[in-house]
Amino acid sequence: MVDRVVATEEALGLLEKLKSLHGDLMFHQSGGCCDGSSPMCYQQGEFLVGESDVLLGKIGETPFYMSKDQYEYWKHTQVIIDAIDGRGGMFSLEGPEGKRFLSRSRVFTEKERKELSE
Repeated sequence: MVDRVVATEEALGLLEKLKSLHGDLMFHQSGGCCDGSSPMCYQQGEFLVGESDVLLGKIGETPFYMSKDQYEYWKHTQVIIDAIDGRGGMFSLEGPEGKRFLSRSRVFTEKERKELSE
């Protein structure tokens, strides 16, 4: 089964560090239409999700949500979360670590699209 969202080893390492500092976490991406966009990382429950959000899946047991509007841009791709040097969003938990989460993507193959629709 193909996942709609996955993470690099760098992102998973940063995520584990943040979990050790802050407890259970969640991601939400509400902006950006393409590679280079930054999801926000929050303590679980600090960002209220609703009917206008889509749960893409989990990375490292951490739920990853995207606004429905953004999902329309990304639905044909697998979202790949990476961690790079730099400053994240001012409310995102990774900011003080000198790192930021970054969304990349790749287009699903025809076979993967069929699996997702089943």
